Amino acid sequence: MSIKAADVAKLRKAMGAGMMDCKNALVEAEGDFDKAVEIIRKKGMAIANKRADREASEGVVLAKVSENGKLGAMITLNCETDFVAKNESFVAFAGKILDIAIANNPADLEALKALDLEGRKIEEHVSEQTGIIGEKIDLSYFGKIEAEAAVAYIHAGNKLATLIGFNQAIDAQMGRDVAMQAAAMAPVAIDKDGVSEDVVAKELDIAKEKARLEGKPEQMLDKIAQGRLAKFFKESTLLNQDFVKDGKMSVKQYLASADKDLTATAMMRYSLNA
Repeated sequence: MSIKAADVAKLRKAMGAGMMDCKNALVEAEGDFDKAVEIIRKKGMAIANKRADREASEGVVLAKVSENGKLGAMITLNCETDFVAKNESFVAFAGKILDIAIANNPADLEALKALDLEGRKIEEHVSEQTGIIGEKIDLSYFGKIEAEAAVAYIHAGNKLATLIGFNQAIDAQMGRDVAMQAAAMAPVAIDKDGVSEDVVAKELDIAKEKARLEGKPEQMLDKIAQGRLAKFFKESTLLNQDFVKDGKMSVKQYLASADKDLTATAMMRYSLNA
């Protein structure tokens, strides 16, 4: 049967599938648009199942803050190649998911996947995209912070993003500076109190062993290790790091320059390359 170009274009716009896939679906559906949509969806699910064991190590990391500035959300949508990760439609699809996360504030990743996107669950759309794009697509990460003021930063290329929560309203540029600091310097926690006991114990063990290999006296190892732990806290916790834009002050001092009580209360950092 003859398929109109306008119907192919309409189906392509609705589904994002290739022109020939749309035409073939319409032919199979004998021109029935809704049936053609279902054919493409089923094809997408079949391809998704075939590609379930493929590695989706590329993708985008996006972060955003709600209009009231108190909720920040971050998602990672994975694919197989950087070519797809840079595709405007793929990035836009990830953006839609992020918008839904901001609007609904789901409890976790599974709750986000179950939310509605244009009449169907997000996870169904993700599987469908696998069929349309031809690569494994996976919504692999969702995180959020809630604070008096939240700031999001996405590094160029969409491979790295951060969210920082503050205890009070903050100047936009100052908030961005701190979020960029977290992106660049990869702190393990906001302050030393946020570093887990396991990490502290590991750093002490490493410091002792290093001092021992350097030939330091056994009775001095604990003291030396504590000194090196203090250095670790300074270099690896956000508030105590040297401020990237002005190494003469720490991030804590930078925030205090605006208000002595201003501080960071939450931090989230995700990188596809880490």
